[in-house]
Amino acid sequence: MLETTWFVLWALLWAAYFVLDGFDLGMGALLPFLGKTETDRRIMYNAAGPFWDGNEVWLIAAGGVTFAAFPTAYALMFSALYAPLLILLFALIFRAVSFEFRGKVEHASWRSFWDGVHFLANLLPCLLLGVAFANLFMGIPVDAQGVYHGNLLKLLNPYGLAGGVFFLCMFTLHGAIWLAIKSRGQLQTRALAAATMLWPLMLALLVVFLIMTAFYTKLYANYLAMPALFALPLLALAGLLGARAMLRAGRLWLAWGCSALFIIGVTYFGVMGMYPGMIISSLDPAATVTAFNGSSSPLTLKIMLGVAVVMVPLVLIYQFWTYRIFSQPVTARELEDDHAY
Repeated sequence: MLETTWFVLWALLWAAYFVLDGFDLGMGALLPFLGKTETDRRIMYNAAGPFWDGNEVWLIAAGGVTFAAFPTAYALMFSALYAPLLILLFALIFRAVSFEFRGKVEHASWRSFWDGVHFLANLLPCLLLGVAFANLFMGIPVDAQGVYHGNLLKLLNPYGLAGGVFFLCMFTLHGAIWLAIKSRGQLQTRALAAATMLWPLMLALLVVFLIMTAFYTKLYANYLAMPALFALPLLALAGLLGARAMLRAGRLWLAWGCSALFIIGVTYFGVMGMYPGMIISSLDPAATVTAFNGSSSPLTLKIMLGVAVVMVPLVLIYQFWTYRIFSQPVTARELEDDHAY
C-alpha cells in the first residue's frame, strides 16, 4: 500500500513539474517567434521571471522522492538516462544564466546572444523530457545486474523522438496561453494566434502518440486489465478540448487550467500504464524495477509520507500566493522597474 501511494505521489510530482515549469519552458521556446521587439522579448522574460526558479523546485522534489522512496529506480534512471539528464541539467543552468546576464550589457549583439541561449535552453528540456519519458514508457535495455546496454542514439528511436515532439508541442501550447494571460496588445494577439495554431497540431500529435504507444509499449495492458484507468486519457482529452473552448470564449485563466489538466492527464496516462514498473527492462522482464522491488523500507516511506503531508501543502500555499501576487499582466511601464529583466 505504501509503495503504491508513493508511486502515485511520484507521478503527481512529475505532473506538477510539467504543469508549472512547462509553461515557462514552452514560452522560452517561442521567444524567437513571438518576441518581435525588444519590449516584447522583455515582457516574455518577465512573464516567467517571478516563477521559473520556484517551478524548478518540483523537479528537485521529483528527483528527491525518486532517490528516497525508490533508490533502485533512481540509480538506474540516472545511469541509463545519464546523457539526456546531464544535457537537461546544463540547459537549465544556462537558462538561469540567460535571465540574469541578458540585461547586464546595453548592446544589441549581447542581448541577441543571450536570447539565443535562452531559446535553446528552453527548447532542449522540452524535447529531452519527452524523449526520456517515452523511453521509460517503452522500456530501456537494462539487464539483471542493472547495467544499461545502450547509448544516447538508442534513446533517439522513433517513439522517443515522437515523445520529444509531443512534449515540445504540449509545453509551447501551455506557454502560449500563459503569455496571452501575461501580455496585452499585439504580443497578446500573437500569443493567442500561436495557441490557436498549436491546438490542432497538439490534437493530431495526441492521436499519433496514442497509436504509437500501442505498437511500441505495453502500457495498454494495464488499461485492459483495469478499464477504469481509461478515465486518465479521457481526462487529458477533456482538458485539451476545454482549452480550445476557453480560448474561443476568451477565458484565458480557465484555458490555462484546462491545459494544465491535459498535462496531468497525459502524465498519469503514461505512469499508470507502467504501474508497478518504474524502469522497465526491454531485455529481461525479470530485470524490471518496480514500485515494490525498488522501494525503500516501509519505515522510510512512512516517515516520508508524514513529511510530505506537512510540507507539500506549505509549498503549494506559498506558490499560490506568489502566482496571485504576480497575476497581473506585464506592461511596458513595469519594465522600467529596476527589478525587471
